[in-house]
Amino acid sequence: MKKHSTLMTTPFWRDKRVIPLLLQAIFAMIVILIGTIFLLNAVESMRQIGISFGYDFLSKMAQFDIGDKIVSFSSTDTYGKAFFVGILNTIRVAFIGIIFATILGFIVGVARLSNNWLARSVASVYVEVFRNTPLLVQIFIWFYAVFLSFPTIEKSLNSFGLFFFSNRGTVIPWFELTSSSFVWFLFLIAGLILSVIVWKIKLNQQVETGQNKYPFFWSIGSFISSLAIAWLITFELPLLLSIPEIVGRGFVGGYTIGPGFCALLVALVMYTASYIAEIVRGGILAVSKGQVEAAKALGLKSSTILRLIILPQAIRIIIPPLTSQYLNLIKNSSLAAAVAYPEIFGVGITILSQTGKSVEVISIVILVYLSMSLLTSLLMNIFNKYSQLVER
Repeated sequence: MKKHSTLMTTPFWRDKRVIPLLLQAIFAMIVILIGTIFLLNAVESMRQIGISFGYDFLSKMAQFDIGDKIVSFSSTDTYGKAFFVGILNTIRVAFIGIIFATILGFIVGVARLSNNWLARSVASVYVEVFRNTPLLVQIFIWFYAVFLSFPTIEKSLNSFGLFFFSNRGTVIPWFELTSSSFVWFLFLIAGLILSVIVWKIKLNQQVETGQNKYPFFWSIGSFISSLAIAWLITFELPLLLSIPEIVGRGFVGGYTIGPGFCALLVALVMYTASYIAEIVRGGILAVSKGQVEAAKALGLKSSTILRLIILPQAIRIIIPPLTSQYLNLIKNSSLAAAVAYPEIFGVGITILSQTGKSVEVISIVILVYLSMSLLTSLLMNIFNKYSQLVER
């Protein structure tokens, strides 16, 4: 007698693998539907008052100038280029701010756990003051009480005749490109790639033979050799140092940093670093005390224990909340409008007031901040992935 087996299949609406995907798809459709309804309602409302929807205004003449800018811009340029200048200004303050806030935050976070009473107390006071003061208030203090209170250009403070501080901004020596800068850039990239290849080859030879092949020195030597070849080809330096000078009632040469940018950058760095310091302190305290005690029993110095034992383990705990602080710094840069620094939000407000394209301008600003935040999260997630322990 033959036995017939029947295959029982689970309906897709009861499958535990399908249900989460189905719910997510339904939620996404609801969000898209609601967003479409809002957009169509806004377009219809604008049509009724005689305002058309579209991004064609980006090709029209801006009719306003931007003071603090990285690339050239004048009132005869388009609104699209004005947005581009604002994006570059936002990236500049965010990139520089993240670097300095990270450095200062790590220093203060380590100082909070120092055995030195003075260092620990100063770090604690710094954290408590800057964490519990609104960021906008800090920006105003730095702008009006510090940078605008500097003397005029004729009486500007200077350091060694290289750095000048006045109420018109801070002027520092800067580098200018030469005719051979592009050639040097190509050889710089080639030298970096060659140094990595040589380092890996020598490291593999060292592992195979058991003899020291000095991979680091070979790598540095190959990089220097590529730069030497660039010099032999061009006989010119890639950059020239421009020293600022006071001519009349202005500066010639160097690079001028406006008071708005200085106030925004310092406030963002000081404010964000106070939060990063607490994140670093918490990450260090999360490392097992037994490992620290074992390292001390081996006779390791405190600096060595911190560098080789504590921080490599604490960084895995620090990265996720550190990413949130980076995102906060990027979004907090929109407060630059308070000190007339033309980042993307400030430029967008000016364009909105001239064109009346509120929906279009706001959508561009949102897209820029969203893109920067997603890119920052992606890079930090990649770094977090490579910092995690690999289980066997």
